[in-house]
Amino acid sequence: MIAGNIKVCIYPKDVQRITGKTNRQARLYLNKIKDNLNKEPHQLISIEEFCSYSGL
Repeated sequence: MIAGNIKVCIYPKDVQRITGKTNRQARLYLNKIKDNLNKEPHQLISIEEFCSYSGL
């Protein structure tokens, strides 16, 4: 059993499949989320952060 919260990252391909956006639109959407969360370009977005931002 694993203790604590497990954070899984979301990638543009995942955003494409969830939203139906193109790869470029998905990358721009993730960049928008990073800007909103004051993250650096190299930092990743968790599924939790994506869902919270997108209202899922």
